[in-house]
Amino acid sequence: MRAPFDPPSPPSPAQPGGPSPDASPGTRFVPVGLLCLLAVACCGLQACSSAPARGMASVASPATSAIDPVERYRWLNRLTWGANPAIADFARSVDRDTFVERQLQATGSHLPAPVQARIAALTISRVPIESLLRDLDERRKAADAVPGDEERKAAQQAHQQDVNRIAREPATRHVLRALYSTDQILERMTWFWLNHFSVNQNKANLRLIMGDYEESALRPHALGRFRDLLGAVASHPAMLRYLDNEQNAAGHINENFARELLELHTLGVDGGYSQQDVQELARILTGVGANFARTTPNVRKDLQSRYVRRGLFDFNPARHDFGDKRFLGEPIRGKGLEELDEALDRMASHPATGRLISLRLATYWLSDTPPPRLVDDMALTFRKTDGDIRATLRTLFLSPEFRSGIPPKFKDPMNYVISAVRLAYDTRPIVNVGPVLAWLNRMGEPLYGRATPDGYPLQGSAWMSPGQMTTRFEVAKAIGSSSAGLFRTEDPAPVDQPAFPQLANALYHEAIARTLSDSTRTALDQAGSQQEWNTLLLSSPEFMHR
Repeated sequence: MRAPFDPPSPPSPAQPGGPSPDASPGTRFVPVGLLCLLAVACCGLQACSSAPARGMASVASPATSAIDPVERYRWLNRLTWGANPAIADFARSVDRDTFVERQLQATGSHLPAPVQARIAALTISRVPIESLLRDLDERRKAADAVPGDEERKAAQQAHQQDVNRIAREPATRHVLRALYSTDQILERMTWFWLNHFSVNQNKANLRLIMGDYEESALRPHALGRFRDLLGAVASHPAMLRYLDNEQNAAGHINENFARELLELHTLGVDGGYSQQDVQELARILTGVGANFARTTPNVRKDLQSRYVRRGLFDFNPARHDFGDKRFLGEPIRGKGLEELDEALDRMASHPATGRLISLRLATYWLSDTPPPRLVDDMALTFRKTDGDIRATLRTLFLSPEFRSGIPPKFKDPMNYVISAVRLAYDTRPIVNVGPVLAWLNRMGEPLYGRATPDGYPLQGSAWMSPGQMTTRFEVAKAIGSSSAGLFRTEDPAPVDQPAFPQLANALYHEAIARTLSDSTRTALDQAGSQQEWNTLLLSSPEFMHR
């Protein structure tokens, strides 16, 4: 297929390259009818037969590095936030199984030096959460105490601006890692657990501790043991405050957290637990909460040895129900915080939990309707390895179903936006993540913004509404037509750095072009400018799926 505006050779990712948005007088709006045609194709692609797209080779032996570039592009797209030239270059040097294993063994992000420096400079990266909250509280009090109405108002506004800046930092860090980390499975699993153990940052002051929730509770355990992850979540102030467990005390039971632990986080709604189990778990959770103050509560002398404080986590025995309980068919003797560990052990090892986690992982990574046999295999691995997330994923990634990746899965907004920016700019770091966050918000999937604790839908079909498609075309046009604000500095006097998306890059010529249908090729051939060609590629059915 002809790409009418291809450069003679792919430019270096570090160079802007290509025409500027204003340099092409032939730029025109993408024909609405053509976009509608592509929208119909997008929604119908999942229903296509399992035959490969034109030019796609049959699945090669998993133990060889001599993989057809189209096949490599396909499985890289499934394993990452979106294939780009850099990761395709790296994948050429190893066979698929080795690539998967290296990804699964990742313990932290490997980032380009400029990106790592930006993340290291963030306040949330430099200041422990307890010190950060204490400092912000002291500054708030100081601002409120400033004499004079105008001076006090100015001090309060300055403080609020600083709070807003810090509250944006977790999302900035998350997006930068998704775009540029070479440890893509770790990044995608961090998002998965953020969604599985969903917390809405807009409740109370949670936006100030979302960074710590992600960094200390979820990320370290994203590829580890599920029981460790569950324990970290169940003792983090973000989750405890979000689901009202701070209000849960003996004689004043609040079942919110207990119910979601069973229904959403572990066994699942059909996992075989009862309302009595919810009530008993709520009793076990009494006294488990958070303490954002410097001081500890007054606890009577005979209970002081049972008081526990770890950072912002707080177990107050004066609020705990010390009566014996019966949970999931077995007794739990009333003894304080140790009851929670026993209950979490029981939930994490329950067969229904392994089944639920395996089903959600397969839905997230592979298909809206994953093969039951594959889910069974994953659940068996989960149980045999005591909830080893890495081992469970290995069963998924090395399965024949994952290798074929047919039919393709429709991208959710996060996957769509990140994959578009990764393809357009490869390893060149964007300056401003604001447009990315705005696009996610417009498409209904803002980071840390799910209104309910069930997390965003994992099924691609949930993101196919006409309104969603219209917004995607607008985002495709923004990314394809110019720098879209991604290279605008955030100084008091913003400056746009020269940049233009390089979509007709080496990866496009090597693999992407061979995955396109005849209708998409025809649409691209009719483009009247580089901007329009870019927009059509990002709007194509093939790009909206992985």
